[in-house]
Amino acid sequence: MVEVSYINPLSNEGREIIRRYGDLNQLEKENEYLIEEVIHTTNQKISNDDLIPKSYKDLAFKRIQWAIEKKNNKNYSQNEFEYLLNDALCKQDTVVYHVLCQAIAIQFNIGSRETRLFIESQGVLVQERLSKLTPLVRNEIIDEILEEIKTDGAIKWNSLKDIIASKKLKLSELLISDGDIILQQNEFMDEYGSKFTDRSPERMYNILVGDSVKELILSRLIMQKTEEYIKKIKEMSARVEMHPSIVELAEELKDFIPSEISKYNQYYEGSGGVYGSVQAGKLNPEAFPPCIENTVNGVTSGGRNDAIVLLLTSFASYARLYPRIFASDETMKVSDLDPDLNITRNEILPLIFDAADNCTPPLFEDQPQEKVNIISKLGFGMHSDIDINHEGETTWYTPMSCEKIKIHLPQLCKPDGSCKGINNPLSCYGRKKFQLDKKK
Repeated sequence: MVEVSYINPLSNEGREIIRRYGDLNQLEKENEYLIEEVIHTTNQKISNDDLIPKSYKDLAFKRIQWAIEKKNNKNYSQNEFEYLLNDALCKQDTVVYHVLCQAIAIQFNIGSRETRLFIESQGVLVQERLSKLTPLVRNEIIDEILEEIKTDGAIKWNSLKDIIASKKLKLSELLISDGDIILQQNEFMDEYGSKFTDRSPERMYNILVGDSVKELILSRLIMQKTEEYIKKIKEMSARVEMHPSIVELAEELKDFIPSEISKYNQYYEGSGGVYGSVQAGKLNPEAFPPCIENTVNGVTSGGRNDAIVLLLTSFASYARLYPRIFASDETMKVSDLDPDLNITRNEILPLIFDAADNCTPPLFEDQPQEKVNIISKLGFGMHSDIDINHEGETTWYTPMSCEKIKIHLPQLCKPDGSCKGINNPLSCYGRKKFQLDKKK
């Protein structure tokens, strides 16, 4: 029988595993059972030794690597991470889940790209693991977990407001009685069984509720519980000193996650240039001024629209294509500098869309129309995509001045030494890029 903690590491069973684990100093110790199970996992691809996690700490990094590759790598291979779907590693995976929650809590903000990456990956993992189980086992474990997750014997519809807001589940798809969601068959029978006289209530339960809805709700509830758990650890860490092994892992994740993500970003590259006459070239994130760096990492609701549509869209497009805009008298269109629009489509827009996705909540989930506004600010009219035939319908929006950023987006304006004497983030980028290139 598959253990509950394989799907829900925050279950009572999962917490008991943590209590029994023992010494966190053993995180880096080689674990023979882990190695053997990974090697002998069905369909696991072992093309080189680096694919095998050899300790709990290795497994923690592999879980994060899997989440990043699953989301970003076009050539992603599930066979290289098949052991994550091996329920024989349930105890090891449960320990790693809790260790990662603690490390992420003390290192990153709750709305950060890194925290959201982990939370979302847990939801994906839940659904993939459930899909591997037989229907009978899957239904049994879902029912058991939902029963344990219930608050005061019920699951309230408003506990799913985030998933409903994301449009991945419609309120009309749920059966609700006095604010409680009807998910279990016995609940359905008690509430509606007597109302069906000409058809089978059991069959109607399968039609109206269905396994797919239960699985989706379960994965989102576990994501929600994960976020709440991370918040709780963050609050606790302000009063209690965390274990040195957790602190060390947190520091390593700070470098590891951006490094892994950067492998799949086409729009970054440290390139040459001369300050005062900066040439167009791949964007160098190390040269981003604080306001742009803060925007790329994700903006909370309240300033998302202006930060992405007005600030980042203009900055990214000019920094990549026409960094000398303020030193030139020439008026340019995007196509003058990017005739086939490949740079705009493959470098500039992905950067902007990634930043939008890093927002809390993700910008396009509740405001998809902002994609049209981004296209508009690039000069291609009010359309959902760039098209050379639409260019000129609107104007290519020039970068906001530092003064405007201070007024409209003060939460992003955190000046450092590179901002001294600068009146526009594009100029700051040019200065920092020149200094970095000079050092090289």
